[in-house]
Amino acid sequence: MGSEELVWDVLRDLENSALSDREKALFRFIAKVNHESPTIAPADIEQLHAAGWSGDAIYYAITVCALFNFYNRWIDAAGVHPMSDEAHRQFGIRTAEHGYIRK
Repeated sequence: MGSEELVWDVLRDLENSALSDREKALFRFIAKVNHESPTIAPADIEQLHAAGWSGDAIYYAITVCALFNFYNRWIDAAGVHPMSDEAHRQFGIRTAEHGYIRK
């Protein structure tokens, strides 16, 4: 997203963060996917299209959200030990520089 400070700002207060209105619309939708998915309706998707998001982008956002929910539940149930904040930070830097594929 550009900086750790921006990430924390978004997590603390999405509406007053430096994200664009377009990005905030997507984050609002993802919050709904996480907490109110049975209430998602065509109007939610229409709002994202109106904000400039393509069908593919919406599909990918839903898929990433769903996969992270799966991973988090699997990790919790399997008893995997959490990574430290520093380990997460370093993984984020490495992923931003090299992507997810290890060569």
